Amino acid sequence: MRSRILYLLRFTLVVLLSFLVLKGCFLLLVPAEGALSMGDIFAVLYHGLSLDFSVLGYLLVIPLLTTAVSCFFRAFPARRALRAYHILTAALISIVGITDVRLYPFWGFKLDASIFLYLDQPGEAFASVSLPFILLSLFLVIVIGLSVGFALDRTTEVRWPQLRRGGLYALPFVLLLGPTFLMIRGGVSQATANVGQVYFSDRQYLNHAAVNPLFSLFSSLGKAEDYDAEYNAFDEKTLGELTEDLFPAESLEGDTLLTTRRPNIVLLVLESYGARYTGVLGENPEVSPHFDSLAREGVLFSRCYANSYRTDRGLISILSGYTSFPTHSVMKLPAKSRTLPSIAGSLREAGYVTSFLYGGDANFTGLKGYLLGSGYQQVTDDHTLPRSLPRTNWGVPDGPAFDVLYDEIVRMPADRPWYKTMLTLSSHEPFDVPYKRLPSPVSNAFAYLDESLGRFVARLKATPQWKDLLIICVADHGYSELGSDDRNSTAVHHIPLLWIGGAVRSPRVVDALMTQSDLSATLLAQLGLSYRSFTFARNVLAPNYTYPFAYYTFNDGFGFIDSTGVTVMDNVSGHGIEVTPAPSEHRTALGRALLQLTHDDLARR
Repeated sequence: MRSRILYLLRFTLVVLLSFLVLKGCFLLLVPAEGALSMGDIFAVLYHGLSLDFSVLGYLLVIPLLTTAVSCFFRAFPARRALRAYHILTAALISIVGITDVRLYPFWGFKLDASIFLYLDQPGEAFASVSLPFILLSLFLVIVIGLSVGFALDRTTEVRWPQLRRGGLYALPFVLLLGPTFLMIRGGVSQATANVGQVYFSDRQYLNHAAVNPLFSLFSSLGKAEDYDAEYNAFDEKTLGELTEDLFPAESLEGDTLLTTRRPNIVLLVLESYGARYTGVLGENPEVSPHFDSLAREGVLFSRCYANSYRTDRGLISILSGYTSFPTHSVMKLPAKSRTLPSIAGSLREAGYVTSFLYGGDANFTGLKGYLLGSGYQQVTDDHTLPRSLPRTNWGVPDGPAFDVLYDEIVRMPADRPWYKTMLTLSSHEPFDVPYKRLPSPVSNAFAYLDESLGRFVARLKATPQWKDLLIICVADHGYSELGSDDRNSTAVHHIPLLWIGGAVRSPRVVDALMTQSDLSATLLAQLGLSYRSFTFARNVLAPNYTYPFAYYTFNDGFGFIDSTGVTVMDNVSGHGIEVTPAPSEHRTALGRALLQLTHDDLARR
């Protein structure tokens, strides 16, 4: 029994040490932008451990099963039985690890499934590098592979002795598969292991250095799809004719909503806050007295629609001005999301200090990695918020989270503009909130969000920061209590978008049809900043915004709204779910053309 336990401990130690060696190779061989301190190096090693343990969990499954089975043998030839697996493990670690290190300076991102796109033309790949580069790479693979292989081979004895009552001794090794599964999963939290969970710095180089290359590669394998082949309804000529006028060229002209070109900005992304839970846009004034009051003070975009139905997709649309997809979440595709522009990135280039606050777990769906890669310099979430704050199922409730945001704002220095984003969470299922005013748990949760928002704004109005402050309130998506027949409707996707604050010139209502992805272009244009890289975002206040429409997707379908009416289509059945006032072949064609156009764009990223 003792020899088997020692083997598992030695195997664990060798694998973890090999991962640390790979990180050392990365830091040594990949040039960093700026100096590296010892603190940076230790931070890379420390923050990367969670993914190292996740990969270790996968690699431990075979040794655990082998040790369990060996308990039934009279004299088990351990070294010979495990040698092939040890060789395979060493080869994977060395080949994947060194390939990642050597390709990173060319690609600028961690090794992922996109490498397989180039294997059918190896000559072109090798033509891009020199012979010494190739020889050094092979030398490193061989040295690390042989070293790890030899060490793994020596982790076990030649034979393991027979154990009486083998079934009894095998049981603990089988039970260890439970904790091993938790290692693979990344713990017991709602967020499963993902690349973004090890991101800790606003220097992408350090974040990438912390990522385990085996995890990066194998987690991306299931996400490597031929997006270009999806939803091909039209030939290229017809597709171009249908879509050429849908996204006007950049225009910084139009109505001026603000009193300053450089306001301090707070972007509040309100969880599930559909328009139907307000009085000013829906039929629930008892839920939203504070929001309705604020809407009379600011600029209300009354015909804004959510691009999608999930938070991860809605955030990509809001923060990067990118479209949504019926069956893909771009946030879960780091190789794609890192190519997107972002509001935070544009503002950071303009001199803004950027930060993101969320009361829950920012590792969920890869959010943290996306945020730090898109221009946010600081991400604060449930893991870094004070433990003294109250918690619910999802994390810190909105009220205390708004208090944290308020404290951050009043402490901000006045010498640089700043941009802060907060994602709320209390209006998410199971609607567990420290508040009781309405009998319906759903309506009561939205009322709590409204109360928290109203208190937050009222406190800010009494501060000097209010004068140059722009607060933007927008929902990530809507919510339906009425079941599947209602979930994909335009009523659910209709969301509030409100600009308030001392930097708002005067109250007004903007009734142009739009989607939440248009916020980026509209905001940046108000600041006199370019939004040309935001492919599918439109400045809805520009003179050239002459064909207003809204487009959203769900699984598996789309909604298209323009001045002629509404078409919500189920792609599976090919039937309309919501068609008013009458069917329109043109609306249907435009919706299908947008499906094709956006998937083509995703394929190119």
